[in-house]
Amino acid sequence: MKPGTLHDITLETAAYRFAALGSEPRLSVLRSIVRAGPEGLTIGELGDRTEIRGATLTHHVKILEQAGLIRRSRKGRSVICAAPSLGEIESLAHFLICQCAPREMDAPGEQAGQPAKGTQAERKA
Repeated sequence: MKPGTLHDITLETAAYRFAALGSEPRLSVLRSIVRAGPEGLTIGELGDRTEIRGATLTHHVKILEQAGLIRRSRKGRSVICAAPSLGEIESLAHFLICQCAPREMDAPGEQAGQPAKGTQAERKA
């Protein structure tokens, strides 16, 4: 992965975003917003779809927005919630697949988490 690519997120950012997704209601909110497409949903529509209302819904939306997973905007008197792009969600999936997948056991003396140098046969020699 090249630095600066879409999927290049730090451990701190990934942890913050996963924490934001760490509740069933917030996952429900995010799922509804993403499924609505780029137009997003009004707070009322979001409440109808998730059956979460009032201050509780506002709280969950705020946490997802702070994590960069959704955005809020005004359209007249309505507040619209939309996913800024699927890229933020893809970056979390990519983080799990590429950064958390098991690697070959590190050779003695190598720093844990760093790719091993050479082939297994070369390290044994």
